[in-house]
Amino acid sequence: MQNTQNTQRTTSAGDGLGAVLAGRRVTAVRGGDRLDLVLDGPVTVRVAHEFRVTGPTGVGLFYPALTFRPTGPLLALVGRTVGSARITPAGGLELAFTGGDGREGHDGRGGGTLSVPPHALIAPWRVVTPDGTVCAGLPGGEVSCTGEPGALRPPGRPRSW
Repeated sequence: MQNTQNTQRTTSAGDGLGAVLAGRRVTAVRGGDRLDLVLDGPVTVRVAHEFRVTGPTGVGLFYPALTFRPTGPLLALVGRTVGSARITPAGGLELAFTGGDGREGHDGRGGGTLSVPPHALIAPWRVVTPDGTVCAGLPGGEVSCTGEPGALRPPGRPRSW
């Protein structure tokens, strides 16, 4: 697998990341000094700084730098499916989850959302597989995704994003 890096604020790679993450089910959430949102595949969305989760059980603001234990809306994501994922124009990450009715969670009635804002000094989020980091939010809102995300590519999906 080629390990070419493309660094940019918003990219078609972000769209490709969404296409790859969509349809994956949350199998676990882990806290501590970071959030590990474990998806089937195996794929992990790792969050190292503050983030927000909204869902049917409410809104939760989490600060991994202060060490946290998953509660409420974060635990409610287990068993949900990623409906869509996108890299924001500022370099943040947004995941929308489908609810039991199949709707995405933007309006509080679906399965919920996870929003990770960019950060000026640290890399706040990344998507990892057993082969390493596939895409990451970098300090200052930059984003880096591997040129060949073969480890994440679903069957039948072309190699380019």
